Amino acid sequence: MAARSIPALGGIVAKKAHASETPATACLRQAGVVFGEHLYDYVEHGGAQRGASELGWDPFAVVKTLVMQDQDARPLLVLMHGNCTVSTKSLARQIGAKSVQACTPEAANRHSGYLVGGTSPFATRKPMPVYIESSILDLPRILINGGRRGYLIEIEPQVCVTLLGAQSVACAQAG
Repeated sequence: MAARSIPALGGIVAKKAHASETPATACLRQAGVVFGEHLYDYVEHGGAQRGASELGWDPFAVVKTLVMQDQDARPLLVLMHGNCTVSTKSLARQIGAKSVQACTPEAANRHSGYLVGGTSPFATRKPMPVYIESSILDLPRILINGGRRGYLIEIEPQVCVTLLGAQSVACAQAG
């Protein structure tokens, strides 16, 4: 399959040293996406808010990748603002499911190929539908997991639509 042309970011400088390649960053490089790299000290259960705080970013612009499943245990990804939660009822209605719930950490690891806390939506082990909170697409840049705990990449949010086929949903609720 030929790589798609995706608008590149200009002038992005990493806050810290370059991280080693992950399946997610290899996928982005192959597609010609230029991205910034941001490393931070990962803390178990620190979440996107921890990364945002350490890197000096608004948690609204730090996007978490959530592995969820429908009533038939079919996995899906939800990209959500770091300071919001997913209204599972609203999400289920919008995607035509009876219900949606978070996967167990073990199931999430198995579906994505990444450890929870380091889940990237790019280059997952299994192909899964991807849903992105619509207001994320209004942001000029986002930080999203680069495939390793403590490693966020800076991209334009439209990359998620172009590369992943992410479908816009409105299911955010205050976290």
